[in-house]
Amino acid sequence: MSKVYLVGAGPGDARLITCRGREVLESASCVLYDHLVSQSLLDLAPPEAERIYVGKKRALHAYTQEEICAMLIDRARHGGRVVRLKGGDPFIFGRGGEEAEALFDAGIPFEVVPGVTTPLGIAAYTGVPLTHREHTSVVTFVTGHDVAQIDWERVGGADTLVLFMGLTNFAGIAAEIVRRGRSPETPAMVVRWATLPSQQTLTGTLATLSDLIRGANLKPPATIVIGDVVRLREKLNWFERLPLFGKRMAVTRARGQADALSAKLSELGAETVEVPTIEILPAEDYGPLDRSIESLPEYDWLVFTSANGVRFFLDRLRKSRFDLRAIRGRICAIGPATGAAIEALHLKVDLTGREFVAEGLLEAFAAHDVAGKRILLPRAAVARDILPTTLRDRGALVDVVTAYRTVSPEDAAERIRIAFDGSRKPHWVLFTSSSTVENFVRAAGAATLAGVKVAVIGPVTASTARRHGIAIDAAAEVFTAGGLIDAILRS
Repeated sequence: MSKVYLVGAGPGDARLITCRGREVLESASCVLYDHLVSQSLLDLAPPEAERIYVGKKRALHAYTQEEICAMLIDRARHGGRVVRLKGGDPFIFGRGGEEAEALFDAGIPFEVVPGVTTPLGIAAYTGVPLTHREHTSVVTFVTGHDVAQIDWERVGGADTLVLFMGLTNFAGIAAEIVRRGRSPETPAMVVRWATLPSQQTLTGTLATLSDLIRGANLKPPATIVIGDVVRLREKLNWFERLPLFGKRMAVTRARGQADALSAKLSELGAETVEVPTIEILPAEDYGPLDRSIESLPEYDWLVFTSANGVRFFLDRLRKSRFDLRAIRGRICAIGPATGAAIEALHLKVDLTGREFVAEGLLEAFAAHDVAGKRILLPRAAVARDILPTTLRDRGALVDVVTAYRTVSPEDAAERIRIAFDGSRKPHWVLFTSSSTVENFVRAAGAATLAGVKVAVIGPVTASTARRHGIAIDAAAEVFTAGGLIDAILRS
């Protein structure tokens, strides 16, 4: 028999899950998850883990509560680590108490992992503290499903009142509260998709908020906060003031290599959707690279034009009879990301161009006499030839060997279709290489970008985009992920 973990997923932003919650998910054998749980949290579970959707929407339940409890017990009895992943906190209107009772009665060991409950997420991400020494010393959480079942005389006068699931009934709730003496001018706020870049906030009063909700056609899920603390939002609303808040950004980098760029965009308030249009694969034939490694001590220069080149070169070096001590020549990196990959090996970079393209490297090499020098260039299977050609013209002996290749992912067209369809179409698409542009156009056509702003990492990528009739809205002046974001912020 295994153990069941009742885990709070937090209010929406996957980064707000607790360290313990992440730890449990990463070793789960089965995850039963709710409607509002982020896909990125599900991705933390091992690929082989069973994932079962047990979410509940208004009047639409995938399973009854009794069926969910029965599944938890059944999966636990079959062994493994069972995770019940719930939005917010399991014990705040999450029915975690009922599930824990069912597990206890069945003799199943369990652990409760708390999460950031939605009101706390709302408080932090809207700038409305639920408590404040000058405004409130009492906070009341109440569910608004059934207006008639609540003693509004007792709870309606709380300094700060938080309504879960009260959106559709708010007009009736507000009327009940005002009827019992609360001023209709009491500040009130409703928040949908709290803590996410799509967060939607409406502020008004008990008298006006219902009309605002109706006018905005706001739908569940949403949470309502009532009380004087709502006034503090004007000062403390940091999240919605982030420069890219509400912007949806499509990142076309390869899987596993978009994380750093996506994280930087998220920190600026953007919603990122990863639409990889390239896939990085090993070379089809490693004979030339392996033979070059056998002659590694004879090279005067090693030139790396991407972090991928460093990674795949190192992998082949590990499989050879040599190690890093065989490198006798100086090392050249096209830019800071490539340089960081080299320096992670405790190697120094001897040469980098001022501009992080082949032309920049050639300019840097101008100060060095390369005539008769042996240069090894491990790179992608398909790449521009200006670098090796010019170095050969200067008398160098250049060996260009394939370290890896890029292809278009099989699911690129479908991912693009989903990401660029309907009202959720991205505001921006970010192209980080010519290959990302070429593969995007091949998979979906340039017309897919109608109404979407385009950002490119450098002049080579920009040239490729323009060749396909794609207008450029932002081009990095420094050809890095940071430079690309700076260009977007300037536009």
